[in-house]
Amino acid sequence: MLPREHRLRHDADIKTLFSKGKSVFDGVLSLKYRRNELSVSRFAVVVGTKVSKNAVDRNRIRRRVREGLRTRLPRIQPGFDAVIMARPAAIKIKNPELDNILERVLKKSPLWRV
Repeated sequence: MLPREHRLRHDADIKTLFSKGKSVFDGVLSLKYRRNELSVSRFAVVVGTKVSKNAVDRNRIRRRVREGLRTRLPRIQPGFDAVIMARPAAIKIKNPELDNILERVLKKSPLWRV
């Protein structure tokens, strides 16, 4: 689970991110990000009903992506808000491949520390 300080929880923050954020895509995951004025980066994971009608599948994808983020937090720049969105093909992908895709998406954005 992501630490509380790294969770993007407020609906207004997420809506602002969707309207004014920049996007990065890679296969089954896409990332919208925007600078914030905080000393930490905050994340939300969105898996819509278009991905799967089954809540168990959607929650499983959310947990897998959050765990991938948690393990990579030391390599992520502070000062960003980001939303990671999954696409329907994410259900069929095994965990190591989803981790690789997540890392590629993060590396394409300015969130990744070089």
